[in-house]
Amino acid sequence: MNAARSGYRVFSANSTSACTELAKKITERLGAELGKSVVYQETNGETRVEIKESVRGQDVFIIQTIPRDVNTAVMELLIMAYALKTSCAKNIIGVIPYFPYSKQSKMRKRGSIVCKLLASMLAKAGLSHIITMDLHQKEIQGFFSFPVDNLRASPFLLQYIQEEIPDYRNAVIVAKSPDAAKRAQSYAERLRLGLAVIHGEAQCTEQDMDDGRHSPPTVKNTTVHTGLELPLMMAKEKPPITVVGDVGGRIAIIVDDIIDDVESFVAAAEILKERGAYKIFIMATHGLLSADAPRLIEESSIDEVVVTNTVPHEVQKLQCPKIKTVDISLILSEAIRRIHNGESMAYLFRNITVDD
Repeated sequence: MNAARSGYRVFSANSTSACTELAKKITERLGAELGKSVVYQETNGETRVEIKESVRGQDVFIIQTIPRDVNTAVMELLIMAYALKTSCAKNIIGVIPYFPYSKQSKMRKRGSIVCKLLASMLAKAGLSHIITMDLHQKEIQGFFSFPVDNLRASPFLLQYIQEEIPDYRNAVIVAKSPDAAKRAQSYAERLRLGLAVIHGEAQCTEQDMDDGRHSPPTVKNTTVHTGLELPLMMAKEKPPITVVGDVGGRIAIIVDDIIDDVESFVAAAEILKERGAYKIFIMATHGLLSADAPRLIEESSIDEVVVTNTVPHEVQKLQCPKIKTVDISLILSEAIRRIHNGESMAYLFRNITVDD
C-alpha cells in the first residue's frame, strides 16, 4: 500500500532508535513508509520539529512512545501536532500507547489534575483523535473533547500465558492489592483459573491519600458555630498482610496495568513464595521499570516479568534477562487502518467488557 497515494501518513514524534522501533513495526505491518521528519533538541534545550514532506489534505498519524524523559516526549508530540496542523493536514491522530501523566488523574491536596491539562493541550495543538492502550483509569477518556480509542493488551498477554507457560493450568491469577482485583478477575475468568488477592499491604494507596477536602487549613482563631458537631471520620488501619485464596503448590501470575517502581511487586512475590507458590510471573501492559527496577527484579524471587512494547525498555532487558516483551504493533496498525478507512473499531473490542 502506498500511504501517500491512499491519503494518510505515519510519523514518529521521537528521533531516538529505541522510540522509533515500534513506529517501524507498525508501518511495516501497514505496508507504508515512515513519514520524513526531523525531531531534535537544540543546544538550549528547546525542541524543534521539521516536516519534510507535504501532508496537505491527508490523515496523519503521530506515533509517540514515552521514554524516561517524559516531558521532552510530550513537547515533541505537541510541537509535531501543531506543525502538521499549520501544514494543512486533514486529521491528526495521536497514537500514544502509554499515555503519560495518567496516574495524575485525581485531585490531591492543592495539586492539579495534570492528565486533564495534557488532554486540553493536545486538543489545542491540533489532535482530533487518540489511540492509546490500557489507560490507568478509564474515566480519563472523559477529559478529552475528541474521540479516544482505549485498546486492550490483555488478549496478547493471555496468549502469552497459554503459549509460553507450559503448566499454566496449575496457575492462579493474583491481584497484588484489592484495587487490582477486577483486572485479575477478568484474567482468571478467561483462563478458567482461580483468583487470589493480597490484602493489607503496608503501602499508601490512592484511596488513602488526602484529597484536599479538609482545606482550608485550620487556624487557631477560627470561629466555630455553636452546636455544630460533625461526626469524626475514623482513621484507616490496614490489617495484617493476608492472601485471600490458595496459592500453595501453584504458579502465581500477578497482573497489573503498569509496572514502574517494583518494590510492591517484589514484596508481593515474597509473600506468595511464603504461601507456597513455586513460580512467580508478573504480567503488565506498560513496563516503565524506573530506577533500580531491573536489579531488584533480578535479585528477587520473581521468575519472569512480561510487558508489552508500549514503552521502550531494551536497556532494562539487557540488565535483567527475566524481562520479556510482547509485541502489540498488530492491534495498533489495525486501528490505524480502520480509522483511516472509516471502518468500525468494534472488532478490536470483541468480548471486552466495561470491567476489562
